[in-house]
Amino acid sequence: MQYRPLGRTGWNVSTISFGAWAIGGAWGTVDDQDSLAALHRAIDLGVNFIDTADVYGDGRSERLIAQLKKSRKEEIIVATKAGRRLDPHTAEGYNKANLTAFVERSLRNLQVEALDLLQLHCPPTAVYYMPETFCALDDLVCAGKLRFYGVSVEKVEEALKAIEYPGVQSVQIIFNIFRMRPADLFFGEALRRKVGILARVPLASGLLTGKLKRDSRFEQTDHRAYNRHGESFDRGETFSGVDYETGLEAVEALRPLVPAGVSMAQFALRWILMFDAVTCAIPGAKRPSQAEDNIAAADLPPLPPETMAKVKAIYDEKIKPLVHHYW
Repeated sequence: MQYRPLGRTGWNVSTISFGAWAIGGAWGTVDDQDSLAALHRAIDLGVNFIDTADVYGDGRSERLIAQLKKSRKEEIIVATKAGRRLDPHTAEGYNKANLTAFVERSLRNLQVEALDLLQLHCPPTAVYYMPETFCALDDLVCAGKLRFYGVSVEKVEEALKAIEYPGVQSVQIIFNIFRMRPADLFFGEALRRKVGILARVPLASGLLTGKLKRDSRFEQTDHRAYNRHGESFDRGETFSGVDYETGLEAVEALRPLVPAGVSMAQFALRWILMFDAVTCAIPGAKRPSQAEDNIAAADLPPLPPETMAKVKAIYDEKIKPLVHHYW
C-alpha cells in the first residue's frame, strides 16, 4: 500500500481507500457479514481511510464501520457526510441547527466522540456561496464534534469555490477515465492550497471494471437501474453520466491498453493515481475479493506516457462531448 497526505490534516491515507456506499445500499442486495469481511480484508491490506455517509442505508454503513473499529487496533480514519437527509434538499437547510443534528446522529452511529472528517454531501450550488454554513462547521470543530471538514461536490465550479474557505481540508469529486475535467484547473488550485482530493466513482459505477455487458441486469434497488437519467439524484453519480452503450464501447477501446496480469479495474484505479493532486481513490467493495482486486492497484508501476496519451485520446473522442461541460 502507498500513502499520501490528506490536505493539511497531518494524516497520510492509503491511496486506495474504501468507499462504503455499496455496503449501505443502493447497489442491489448486500449482506452485512460479507460487508464486514470486505472491510476487514481492506484493513488487513493496509487501507486506513473509509468514506461513508449518514444516508448510506439510513446509517447502516456507519454502523457497520463502528463494528469494524471495535475489533481493530489500527488507526482507521473515517470520513462521513451530512446534508442529504434534508427533505426538501435545499440550500436553506444547510444551517447550524440541521448540521448539528446530523453530526450528533453520525456520532451515535459511529460510536465516537468526534467525527474525523465531515463532508457536506453534494449540496446545492448556492451553499458554496453561504459563508454562514462554513462558519457553522468551524463552530462544530471548536465544539469538539469534528476534527476536520470538507465537501463532496458535483461540479468543478463548486470545488473551486469551496476551497476558498480556509477550513475546507478536502474535496471529494468524481474523477476517473470517463470524467477528466477536474484535472484541467481544479487539481492545480487544490495542490496550491494544500487541499486533499478524494476521487469518488473511480470505476464509473462498474463500467470501468470491464465486467459489464449490454445484457447486464441490475436489481431494482440498484441505482444503476433507477437513476440513469437522474431520477433520484444527480445523473452524474451513475456511470459518471455516460450513456451506458457508449461507455461499453469506450471500455472495449481501452481494453488493449491494459497490461497483462492487470484487471481493467486496477488499470482504471492506477490511472487515477497518476495524478499527484489526488490523495486517494475510494472504490467500493461488497466482498473481500473485490477489496483485494481494488487494493492491488496501489502497488502497480506507473502507466507509461504513451498509455496515458491513448487513454486521453479515447476520452476526447468518445466521452468528452457527453460529460465534460456538464460537471
